[in-house]
Amino acid sequence: MTRHTVSCGTLVLNARRELLLCHVTHTAKWDIPKGMLDPGETELEAAMRELREEAGLEFEAALFRDLGPFAYRRDKRLHLFMLQAPASLDDLAHLHCSTTFPHHVTGAPTPEMDGYRWAVRDDVRGLCWPRMGEVLMSIDW
Repeated sequence: MTRHTVSCGTLVLNARRELLLCHVTHTAKWDIPKGMLDPGETELEAAMRELREEAGLEFEAALFRDLGPFAYRRDKRLHLFMLQAPASLDDLAHLHCSTTFPHHVTGAPTPEMDGYRWAVRDDVRGLCWPRMGEVLMSIDW
């Protein structure tokens, strides 16, 4: 039996039905706030933690709608949630990423995400990695 890792994430939508995307540092791609499920965490706890770490956003658990698991890669599944953002989130300038990785040249701590934007549905495939784009386009948002 193949063991799959689980990555948990959140689709944050504004009133215009645009999706919050985070720019992945040192790449040309954008992604939703998501990350690996830690031991002992529920999928919702992991999604909430990743949203806090990668975008600096915190919301009550009751606001997250469970979309369930999605096939992603042979070795990884996605468990996604959806959240309606308050109008105050239209301005993304205050968002920030608190998780880092060592810079490939200097070793300096580098934020995983370095920018934020709202994206309309038609732009998602061109902005995200192909597999993520397929998953996001399979969801009615």
